[in-house]
Amino acid sequence: MDKNAKIYIAGHRGLVGSAILDNLRSKGYSNIITRTHKELDLVNQTDVAKFFSAEKPEYVFLAAAKVGGIIANNVYRADFIYENMMIQNNVIHQSYQNKVKKLLFLGSTCIYPKNAPQPMKEEYLLTDTLEYTNEPYAIAKIAGIKMCESYNLQYGSNFISVMPTNLYGPNDNFDLEKSHVLPALIRKIYLAKLLSESRYEEVLKDLQVDNIDEAENYLNTFGVSKNSVEIWGSGKPKREFLWSKDMADACVFIMENRDFKDTYENGKKEIRNTHINIGTGKDVSIKELAETIKQVIGFKGNLVFNTDKPDGTMRKLTDVSKLNSLGWRHTVELEKGIETVYDWYLTNK
Repeated sequence: MDKNAKIYIAGHRGLVGSAILDNLRSKGYSNIITRTHKELDLVNQTDVAKFFSAEKPEYVFLAAAKVGGIIANNVYRADFIYENMMIQNNVIHQSYQNKVKKLLFLGSTCIYPKNAPQPMKEEYLLTDTLEYTNEPYAIAKIAGIKMCESYNLQYGSNFISVMPTNLYGPNDNFDLEKSHVLPALIRKIYLAKLLSESRYEEVLKDLQVDNIDEAENYLNTFGVSKNSVEIWGSGKPKREFLWSKDMADACVFIMENRDFKDTYENGKKEIRNTHINIGTGKDVSIKELAETIKQVIGFKGNLVFNTDKPDGTMRKLTDVSKLNSLGWRHTVELEKGIETVYDWYLTNK
């Protein structure tokens, strides 16, 4: 990409999009287009068509999505499949219609079957049943992959799909109900520490409530007290976590250096699984993750694992050999990343 190329980042305020925006700016890209959700609703087909027709971006990072943890995915099933499908359909189709040079579509490793062999290779896509709790979201993302592949094969476009593993970093969602496991644990354990140290004013400020009884009752619904933090499941499932700025660097690297033709072997009759896993190739158990966060924050209480609650998929580790072969590897290890994002939360909450 030329440093003056017109680049549109869909979802620039989120964890993924903001990291990509920072990465591009740090590398000298200056002609970057962004729109907030209030300025442009990507679910609205007419508005997206008008935006692309007026702005004519040359490159597109499709990082906008409706995302959430296990509770949100299971409760808001219709919202997750509808909104994500509409966002993808509108942005990908208008990128084709307006002759975008290259598009990078960001999905998620939840696209793989619940019982996929580990680590998960790109070729395992659509080989078995998905995890039930996030099936609507996963189906939407699979559709996005297939849409990019299909437009490339029929129209000769240059749309690449990448599937990041679990991400964390600045601008993450720390909502107690809707966030993913790592930021949720950071906030829960931090609030438990404040309660244990009788730092009630800080608890009230964090939760934006008026009295400590109200705060404690609210936190009890999430299993947070001065003595302990409840965690769903057994703690045995293993997850892989990637620092969001590493993810952004991988995305920009691919956009700068690789094309759709680099994502599959030449000469194949059927072109499938052209997406690229982005991850570290390393995982930890939820228990190990929680213990690390507890140590970083300095909470002295107990971690209680509620085995009446679902574990979800027992392991989700990506095979990143395809990405490594394309020339990129991660740089930030988990404990350092947790320390950094905890410091960010304290400064920005």
